[in-house]
Amino acid sequence: MDSYEYGELLKNLKNKCENIAKIIKVDNLELELKEINKEENKEDFWSDSKKVAILGKKKRKITRILNVYKEAKTSVDEALELYELALSEEDSNMLESLFIESSALESNIKKSEIEVMLSDKNDYLNAIITIQPGAGGTESQDWASILYRMYLRWCERRGFKVELLDYQDGEEAGIKGVAFIIKGENAYGYAKSENGVHRLVRISPFDANAKRHTSFASVQVSPELDDDIDIVIEDKDIRIDTYRASGAGGQHVNKTESAIRITHFPTGIVVQCQNDRSQHKNKATALKMLKSKLYELEQNKQQEGNSQDKSEIGWGHQIRSYVLAPYQQVKDLRSNIAYSNVSAILDGDIDSIIEGVLVMQGAEEN
Repeated sequence: MDSYEYGELLKNLKNKCENIAKIIKVDNLELELKEINKEENKEDFWSDSKKVAILGKKKRKITRILNVYKEAKTSVDEALELYELALSEEDSNMLESLFIESSALESNIKKSEIEVMLSDKNDYLNAIITIQPGAGGTESQDWASILYRMYLRWCERRGFKVELLDYQDGEEAGIKGVAFIIKGENAYGYAKSENGVHRLVRISPFDANAKRHTSFASVQVSPELDDDIDIVIEDKDIRIDTYRASGAGGQHVNKTESAIRITHFPTGIVVQCQNDRSQHKNKATALKMLKSKLYELEQNKQQEGNSQDKSEIGWGHQIRSYVLAPYQQVKDLRSNIAYSNVSAILDGDIDSIIEGVLVMQGAEEN
């Protein structure tokens, strides 16, 4: 990289910072923050616990967004200042140092862009993820278990915590379904881009003739709703079934019908929970899962103008393809970006894919 290329890079990064400022409306956020601080200074403010919780959450969100923007802007401004100083003094050592740090600077601005894009009202929430195999028996069930492991490894990489809600073993291999909560900052904001059908092409380990098979699995992502979001579910619209829990859990799982399955008739949504030994707690968690799915469904309807049928887990509905044979490639069909590091991706290295989708969606919105 020469001095001209570096100067162009800094101009580009400065433009990105200006775009971030336009997207988040810095002046408006700072005014909101001042208003919240005024509220907090009122004598009777702390007597209303619900108001304290709501405004506290809003304040943390605004503060985070402003800090991310200001850090990005400061880093670019400082780099520009040093660059101009190095040019005026013909200081080749300083220029060389700036060139070396350019990748880190560019990466920092990209992360800032992503963080700012996660500013929707639900992005900061935890994420409820349900994985279901498509048609194809053992093949699809094995693929669903591979996806489950991929997300567990991704959570480890990001420092997210995982709470298992429901797990159904496959008959021969893999899983019939799994549901879990990802807990961490902006968990839903990141995970929501995984919502859709995932397609796998590989030489089947279950085929004695070593033929290539195509499998599908559905990943459904919903925000774990706050208590202040009110979703009404009528008793007449649901059926609640109890059954014996399966999987790990000792003797209890074989003796007590503590697992809960709720079917919502108007939408056909089915949720299950067997995480706790208490049937009452499993029912409460299952209802929370149902409310989250209903909320997400309604949000999608409002955004799209109509209901998009995602019930079929198969051809024409996939968001991403994972090809292991005859070549190796993962391609996201929304960002249209292909990745060759397939093994790393299946081991949870999916940040670059998620970021590609977020950047594409941000560009479409603006």
